[in-house]
Amino acid sequence: MAVRESAERSGVAHEGGCTCGGCPHGAREGHRRAVAAFLAQRDELAAGQGLPAAVEYSASASRQWVSDELTQTARAVAERAREAGDAWLFAVWRASLFAVWGGVVVLVLVQALTAVGAGWSVARTAGLIAGIFFGALLTAAATLHRPRGGLLAPLIGDDNRLSTSRTVASAWLLLAVFAVFVLALQLAGASRGADRDALVSGLGLARGAGLLTVLAVVCAVAVVVRRIVTARIAARRVQKVRADRPRLADLLCDDDRRGSFTDVQYVFVNAAAVVFAAVRLARRPDELPDLPWAPALLVAVSAATYFAGKFAEGTRPVVLSVVRAREAGDLDAPIRTGDDIEIRGAGFVPPGAATPDRLAGMVVRIGPVHVHVPLVPVPGGFQNPSDAALTVPVPVEVEPGPVEVRVVTAGGVETNTVVIEVCD
Repeated sequence: MAVRESAERSGVAHEGGCTCGGCPHGAREGHRRAVAAFLAQRDELAAGQGLPAAVEYSASASRQWVSDELTQTARAVAERAREAGDAWLFAVWRASLFAVWGGVVVLVLVQALTAVGAGWSVARTAGLIAGIFFGALLTAAATLHRPRGGLLAPLIGDDNRLSTSRTVASAWLLLAVFAVFVLALQLAGASRGADRDALVSGLGLARGAGLLTVLAVVCAVAVVVRRIVTARIAARRVQKVRADRPRLADLLCDDDRRGSFTDVQYVFVNAAAVVFAAVRLARRPDELPDLPWAPALLVAVSAATYFAGKFAEGTRPVVLSVVRAREAGDLDAPIRTGDDIEIRGAGFVPPGAATPDRLAGMVVRIGPVHVHVPLVPVPGGFQNPSDAALTVPVPVEVEPGPVEVRVVTAGGVETNTVVIEVCD
């Protein structure tokens, strides 16, 4: 919405290398250039280049200066990413309209080709009217939600990713409603009582039991999974990080864009079953798709696997130990103020939170002092922080004695407490 309003206020065309964020092209180009500049700066600083003379002779000062510079650039990249995400959502609604009306055109062509030799029928007319009606309905919904991606709006979860469970449930719901609408149109056009009785019997439970069972299962999974994820986030057992924009890969991958077995099998099994039901509807348009119990049970098993996977995923971030960081040649010694400590654990960088701006937001609470975790670049990435370990200095404000250490992860969750002894 902000991108569209900015473009309307400016009243100018944005072309070429525009990076202002006032149009989809400019937002994407600005984000691309910002990412390229950040990667170049990170690799330059990782090679020890570009350091001011005032800090290059102090390891701690140079590390802090590098971290601050990368943090500022990372925030600019994150802002560009948000602009590009908003612009993508505003632009993709047109693509959704092309997909809808492309499907209507395919329906018309299939109806026309299959009518050759077999002749036109009331069922074909009902199918065309239903396709055009649903196309117009989906077009109105997409236009209404164009700042949120058009038809993708109801499929986007709270984390700004495409929801696998919602997408699968929507596919089955659209197929079921389309089948009922086709039958209703045929019933309205039937002139003989026998034809009307046959159409009404086609809506019976004996015909649609498998379809209704599958629809109930996938809709229940979509609702319950959302509730489970919300409850686990509140219990700090799952860390969810908001994505820059939805992607089709979200349907098959986890938050870290790695292939997920539970998501892949759920999408593929339901896609096969939906295609099977659609073919049954095309072959017998005078009754609900008669989905046999074997495919219906296959969908149920797939849904149970997906549900179990969602219930089992995620672990609580935990600090396992805190030790004094030792450089080569240093003597072994207790922890004192000014020393670096290495915090070892798991879950410090949850899936989807490996972006520089998220890493720069990690904090360690050492007693009453909040210490921001410094970004330590290496060619191609960051040495510090990582998912299993991070290093921070003990500030001079920390009083000697027992001190509690906690980590606020890149997902914003605070870990358990580990007590260390700070000596004079």
